Amino acid sequence: MASKRSGKAYYMISAVAAKYDIHPQTLRLYEREGLLKPSRTDGNTRLYSEEDLEQLETILALTRELGVNLAGVEVILNMRRKMERMQGEVNEFMAYVKKELARGLDDWEQRLSTAMVKSSPTDLVRATPPAGTEPK
Repeated sequence: MASKRSGKAYYMISAVAAKYDIHPQTLRLYEREGLLKPSRTDGNTRLYSEEDLEQLETILALTRELGVNLAGVEVILNMRRKMERMQGEVNEFMAYVKKELARGLDDWEQRLSTAMVKSSPTDLVRATPPAGTEPK
């Protein structure tokens, strides 16, 4: 049975157990192990959100299809969370670098347009060392 709280669908433990063909005690075990964290009603009834169901599907795929034990599932889920957090940090850094590069190019174009000698930095750097000197 699904209920609605703040616009989201929530499912009671019996509906989730039936949908995934598992015993309700298995869902309680997953919660005790910290693998699932369903919300609770005022009457302490477990309510599973769509995100909880996605997490459960991952847990079931790891245990049923790949034979991973619950300790391994916990490690894998923790690593996934860390990887997602790190990916977010990389994305933020890339956005910062792009913004700074764009700002730097704008600065460079502005300085170049007012320069007395109009040449790019690559024109000012020698491609090969002068004759008689060896590169270090």
